Amino acid sequence: MTISYVVSGFAVGLLVGLTGVGGGSLMTPLLTLLFGIHPSVAVGTDLAFASATKVAGTFAHRYKGTVRWDIVRLLSLGALPAAIVTALILKALGGISAEIGQIIRYSIAFSVFLTIIALLFRGKLQHWLNAHPEKHLSGATLTAATVLAGFILGALVTMSSIGAGAVGATILVLLYPRLSPAEVAGTDIAYAVPLTAIAALGHWWLGSIDWVLLGSLLLGSVPGITLGSLAARAVPEKFLRGLLALTLASVAVKLVYN
Repeated sequence: MTISYVVSGFAVGLLVGLTGVGGGSLMTPLLTLLFGIHPSVAVGTDLAFASATKVAGTFAHRYKGTVRWDIVRLLSLGALPAAIVTALILKALGGISAEIGQIIRYSIAFSVFLTIIALLFRGKLQHWLNAHPEKHLSGATLTAATVLAGFILGALVTMSSIGAGAVGATILVLLYPRLSPAEVAGTDIAYAVPLTAIAALGHWWLGSIDWVLLGSLLLGSVPGITLGSLAARAVPEKFLRGLLALTLASVAVKLVYN
């Protein structure tokens, strides 16, 4: 089974490198549906997996100067308390009980659907916003909206481990349409590091992290992400995102009706 986890880590890493979509939308449903891992354990392990892999990405973007730290601070102001509160609620409700597992399963499906919407419509939303600068938020309204977005993402990520990738990037595009694609990616990765770390600590407290599984996934994901990043320019992005959206749609439906 360890070999299967390594191969899965490689496959998810490859797709993340090719598409830039967060691994949670791929890894958590894979662990739940293919390997039958309890949803709470799948979420907790994936959060630890995401926290470890995003650190390297943050250093790379910081070196390139493509992280907007002012936005990272505002997102974290909402996301980190939300992660703590959500972990406390999960603990109060029974942690990794069967009932909570079912709730988390539905939250994963909901997050996957949000990821699909983000994949399909982010470009159109950005184009519309660029054509209508009068719709852009600014000042105190923009600050409040950013903190609120961080809070929603923090709760969503802690419940399902999904949302810090495609969904987070789409929210950044909507709130800050003048950001370059590199700044969107860098800022999205940077704020996700403390968020996934705190959420992972919450799940460690709940006892829902499988450390052997985590090591196996990381062993496969590092070469997968590297290879996918190198091959990304050779594969049409539109085709990849459409294929990924279709795959995620089938996953979300199976999560709900399985």
